Amino acid sequence: MSSDFEWANRIARPVIAEFKAYSARGASTGALHLDANESPWSPPPAGPRESGYNRYPAQQPSALMARLSGLYGVPSQNILLGRGADEALDVLLRTFCEARQDKVLICPPSFGYFNVAAQVQGAGIVTVPLDDNFDIDQAGVKQALKDNAVKVVMLCSPNNPTGNSISRKFVAELCSMNPNTLILVDEAYVEFSPMGSLSDLMPANRNLVLTRTLSKAYGLAGVRAGAALANPEIINLMLKVLPPYPVPRPVEQAVITALAASAMAVHDARMEIWKVERTRLLGALPACDLIETIYPSNANFILLKAADEDALLKKLARFNIKIRDFRNKIAGHFRISVGMPEENDLLLAALGLIDQESKKDRTAEEFRTTKETDISVRVNLDDPSGVNIETGLGFFDHMLEQIAKHSGMGLTLKCAGDLHIDSHHSVEDTALALGAALKTALGNKAGIGRYGFVMPMDETQAKVAIDLSGRPSFTFKGDFPSQAVGEFAAEMCPHFFQSLSQSLGASIQIDVAGDNTHHMIEACFKGVGRALRPAISRGPTTDIPSTKGVI
Repeated sequence: MSSDFEWANRIARPVIAEFKAYSARGASTGALHLDANESPWSPPPAGPRESGYNRYPAQQPSALMARLSGLYGVPSQNILLGRGADEALDVLLRTFCEARQDKVLICPPSFGYFNVAAQVQGAGIVTVPLDDNFDIDQAGVKQALKDNAVKVVMLCSPNNPTGNSISRKFVAELCSMNPNTLILVDEAYVEFSPMGSLSDLMPANRNLVLTRTLSKAYGLAGVRAGAALANPEIINLMLKVLPPYPVPRPVEQAVITALAASAMAVHDARMEIWKVERTRLLGALPACDLIETIYPSNANFILLKAADEDALLKKLARFNIKIRDFRNKIAGHFRISVGMPEENDLLLAALGLIDQESKKDRTAEEFRTTKETDISVRVNLDDPSGVNIETGLGFFDHMLEQIAKHSGMGLTLKCAGDLHIDSHHSVEDTALALGAALKTALGNKAGIGRYGFVMPMDETQAKVAIDLSGRPSFTFKGDFPSQAVGEFAAEMCPHFFQSLSQSLGASIQIDVAGDNTHHMIEACFKGVGRALRPAISRGPTTDIPSTKGVI
């Protein structure tokens, strides 16, 4: 056994270091499993062996661990996955802290579950409160570690509920100065912070442990999945304490789907919106006379001190808006989560800071997964600032950018397709996903222009007519001089718009003539973008543009 593993065993609870873990199933080998008293049938309505629900999952599913390794940038042997970061905290304390003997150090106000986990395990608690600016009292922490035999230091960065981050230098100093104390940093909100993760400090600091969650930035709070990141000697001991089957198959499948390659572009787009909204709230809330202080934040929430606590709560209650009350920990203080733009509009309207009747952006997301393609799309019909497209086909990416640019909409789109065969499935399925997203964003189409009409380009002219009628119809006239532009087959141009018409529910008519295939295809895409611009634009009224009263 290496010296590292001897070190971890020395600081762990002896009973954990000595006992043999329960034998849980490892990665599937494709064998005929007659070893675990399982049913050979999957539950209805899935067919036999289809869902895999009848088989116990691996303690740490290999495909999911590989995906988390890529997400967090550390080897899979440095990761323990459990039912939320809360379970990782529990398992860490159960592994290393003897009840009524070992102590943990906490810097309140911080993540409330630190106290709960320590008390449940029977660990003593040493507290070093944050200073008046809600920063870590670095000298106080160092002195407390000298005066007490502390087994685990429990920190949170960005800190909950104050939103500020901890100095990387300070964490590194704690690790080096206290080699037999575990330095735990909860990074539940690190995706929102410019500071970045401390995971790069782990190789040089074997006693550093990080916890991460998929509940915040990745929207999986209801799935319950979180992880501990640490050196393998710590992870291996924690795996002894972790239940044998902590990751249900539906959780495994939900996480894999949510973290698919195509979905990451949408996560990134959402994160940018989140940060912009955080900045907007930080700028707007100080104007409210019911608020005394707004604190800066690196997280997806904002801490505030109320000038009139009762009046603030009454005003928000009238609009049925709930915020987190922290007065039992910090007198007069509340925490507000940063929501979607329309949710933040409601908050600001409730506080009298904006007009409640302001129009919401029309946004939508669409995810399409088949055996040939994995696609995510996010559109914003009212904000053209965000355009990020990646299909693996450079020319196609450029054409999709033309639609976004000339229609005046924001478009985030990522497609992972079977390009090793050809481009057909990627182009077709992208059109179907984009059309579905546009249809959702348009909603009931109240106030839109509905119709859009000609795109000249060098020697080429494309005549495009669009009717957002709800009824798919498509006509195309034009002969391309060559069969392809790069890897993009010319025949896929009309096929793209036919598929778009189908999923959008629109009449699209294109008539193109020219001498250059590149110019002709580009004119078609630009023309459709230009035709969409007046069709999706909203006028001063909210009338449905149809004598039927519905589209």
